[in-house]
Amino acid sequence: MSSLIAVGIGNTTIKLGVADTATDRWQLLHEWDTADFDLSTVATELPPASCRWRVASVHRTAEQTLQQWQQVSRPQDDYRVLAHDDLPLEINVESPERVGMDRLIAAVGANDRRVENRPAIIVDAGTAITVDLVDAAGVFQGGVILPGFRLSARALADGTDLLPIVDATFRTQAPDVIGKSTAGAIRSGLFWGGVGAIRELVARAAAELQTSPQIFVTGGDAERITSYLAEDAEFVSDLVLRGIVLSCR
Repeated sequence: MSSLIAVGIGNTTIKLGVADTATDRWQLLHEWDTADFDLSTVATELPPASCRWRVASVHRTAEQTLQQWQQVSRPQDDYRVLAHDDLPLEINVESPERVGMDRLIAAVGANDRRVENRPAIIVDAGTAITVDLVDAAGVFQGGVILPGFRLSARALADGTDLLPIVDATFRTQAPDVIGKSTAGAIRSGLFWGGVGAIRELVARAAAELQTSPQIFVTGGDAERITSYLAEDAEFVSDLVLRGIVLSCR
C-alpha cells in the first residue's frame, strides 16, 4: 500500500491529506471546522486502492466519527491512531502519553524544517494556544498552554452578565487597539492580549537558550498573528500533516 491518508484532528479544525510514500509527495485534500465534520465531501477524492490511515487526534468524538465512517465505507483500509511512541521524536516531559498529539506531531514537523543544531519554538493557535520548545538536538522539552481566542471569548460571555459573545476570528485583519464599542474592546483584548502573551512566552523561552530559536507558527488562528511575533517567524499551515507523513516513512 503506497498511499497514506494523514488526518490531523484538532478541537478547532480537521485537516486531511493524501501522501504517496513512494515519492514523498502529498496534498491537502480537505479542511473542516471540527463542528462541521462531513466526510461525504471528500469520499470520492480518496484513492480507490487500499490505503493506510494515520490519525493524530485531540478530539475523541470527531476521531470516533472518522473511524466509524472508515470501517463502513473503506473496510479494506488500515486505520491507526498515532500515539507518542509511534513518533520519531525524543520527548523529555513527565508523562509523554498525556501530551496532546497535535503538539508532538507539530514538533516532528518542526524538526524536519529547522536548521540543524538550532532550537525551535512552535506556536499553535487554535482552541488552545500552545508554545512548545524543541531543543537544538531535536528533543521535545514541553511548553505552555493557554486559552485561544474563541475559548476566551466564550469565557467572558459565560462568566459575566452583560458582556456579549463576539466574533473571535481574525483572518482578515487585526482589530483596532482601542475599541469603539464593547464588542470592539473585547476583540482588541482577545487579539492583542493573545499576541502579547505569546510574544512574552517566546521571549522568555528564547532567553534560556544558547542559540536563537526558529519560530514556527501553525493552527487555525495562527496566520494573522505571525507577523507580530518576530521578523523571521514562519507560518506553516500544514505542520501537523507534515509531521504525520514524516512519522509514517
